[in-house]
Amino acid sequence: MRADIFANGVLNLADARAVLRPGDIVIAADGGLRHCQELGVTPAVVIGDLDSLLPDDISALQDADVEIIRYPDRKDQTDLELALRHASGLEIDEILVLGALGARWDMTIANILLLAAPELTGLTVRLIDSQQEIILLRGEGKISFHGRKGDTLSLLPLGQDARGVTVVGLEYPLENGDLRFGSTCGISNVLIEERATVYLQQGLLLCALSHQLPFTSP
Repeated sequence: MRADIFANGVLNLADARAVLRPGDIVIAADGGLRHCQELGVTPAVVIGDLDSLLPDDISALQDADVEIIRYPDRKDQTDLELALRHASGLEIDEILVLGALGARWDMTIANILLLAAPELTGLTVRLIDSQQEIILLRGEGKISFHGRKGDTLSLLPLGQDARGVTVVGLEYPLENGDLRFGSTCGISNVLIEERATVYLQQGLLLCALSHQLPFTSP
């Protein structure tokens, strides 16, 4: 089971339509509701301080029996963090986050770093933006990416060195090697097959896949 979270950042609606699946649990993080409205999707839950919503929006949600989880304006978490925490308590194994990136660097960086939240351990969490996706790999573990030959995959250690990294299906080989935190060694590798796999023994590794062509439903 998968949860789809709409944040209030920039979102290509065509990309969103391509990846949404029937049966997914849709969660709007406050202003992410506008993306749902534009897509004609009714969320199961709207969560946050709701400062981006109009009274008519809230009335329409109530009429549609949408669960509304409202927090105070003065809070310690962003609306997206609250949405991710809520989703982590559901019976799901994957979370897709749309609209998490945008013009504000502080919010964009914070949203990416949310992937390292302890509550998300054991879940596959993917941030989608245009033709790019970001996933955090925790060691010890592995993850496979599906794309096309020529797609670009970058590997960025987070917080510390990533140790015991092995890649399969990529142009530049690495077997049981280390990627140093603060180094660009893992940037811009290239898929030579339609499937690439990354193995990690220890650490946190941000994996950013850039597709040459628009998304299709995963």
